Amino acid sequence: MPVVAAAKSGKVPAALARELFEKSGSESYGITLDSFCSILEQVGSKYLAAGADETDTREFCCSLRLEELALARGCAAGSDHAWEVFLTRYRATLYDAARGIVREEGRAKELADSLYADLYGMKATGAERTSKLNSYMGRGSLAGWLRAVLAQEYVNRYRAGRRLVSLEEQTEAGVQFAASDQPSPSVADPRLEAATDAALASLAADEKFVLAAYYLDGRTLAEIARSLRVHESTVCRKLEKLARNLRKAIVSGLMHAGLSRRAAEEALAADVRDLRVKVRDRLVSGAESGLRTENGPAAAEITQKGPGQAFQAREGQE
Repeated sequence: MPVVAAAKSGKVPAALARELFEKSGSESYGITLDSFCSILEQVGSKYLAAGADETDTREFCCSLRLEELALARGCAAGSDHAWEVFLTRYRATLYDAARGIVREEGRAKELADSLYADLYGMKATGAERTSKLNSYMGRGSLAGWLRAVLAQEYVNRYRAGRRLVSLEEQTEAGVQFAASDQPSPSVADPRLEAATDAALASLAADEKFVLAAYYLDGRTLAEIARSLRVHESTVCRKLEKLARNLRKAIVSGLMHAGLSRRAAEEALAADVRDLRVKVRDRLVSGAESGLRTENGPAAAEITQKGPGQAFQAREGQE
C-alpha cells in the first residue's frame, strides 16, 4: 500500500535526503522520497536545535537508525511488505520481552498480542489509522523501543487495575478525586531507569567527581587533570574505565531484573533523554555524601589530603 506523498519542507538538503532515502530502503515499503523527507523533518523539528546548520542537520540525520525508522513508518502506513518484515524480525522479541515482564506464558502472550492493535492502528469510522509506530523516531533501536513500550503497557494495565478497585471502594466511602496534572510517563523501560540509577549511586566519591566535572560541568580533560594534579591521560583512562564499568553494572542490573543479556544490551540503545534519572543529584550530591560515608584509604585521603592526591593514590593502586 503506497504512502501518500508529503510536501518537502526544504529544511533537509535535497542531496542528503536522497542519500539517506536510498540507504534506508524506504522505497521497498512504499515510502516516497517526499514522504521520507517529511519524516526526517518531523524528527528534526522535535530534536534538532532551532539554529542548526547544514552540518548539524547532516550529523543528526546520519545518526538515526534509518532502516528501522523506514520499517516502522512503513508499518504505520499499512504496508503489507513492511509488516511481513516487522513480524519476522520482532515477533519473538516481543514475546521474550513479555515473558520477562510477567513470567507466565499465557499472560505474556496476551500482553504481547495486545500491543499489536496499537502498533497497527485501529481505524475509527471516518478517521485515519493512528499507529503507535509513528511515535518511533529512530534515535534508538526499534527492538529497545518496543520493549520499553511493552513495559509501559504493562505498567498502565497494572495501574488501571488498581484504580478500578480503589475507585469503587473509595467512591462508596465518599472520597473525591482531583484531576492529575502530572505529565505522561516516558516510554523508557522503568527497569533501565532503576538499573542506571543504582549504577550511578554505587560509584565512589572520586568517580562521581570526575564524571560530574566532565559530563555535567563541561570541563576539559586538561582542566580536570589540573584540579586533580594528575596527567591528562590519567583522567582520560579513568573516564574510559568508568564508562565500561557503568555499562557492565547497568547490564547486570537489568539481568537481575529478569532480562536476558541480549535484551539488556538492546535496552541500552534507549535515548538517555527519555530516562527519568536525576543524574546531577546522583553525581554531585552523591559525591558529597560519598566523601562522608565511603570506607577505606581512598575516602580518608580525599577527606584529609584533597581529591588530587587521593586520585593519584587510587590510580597507583589500580
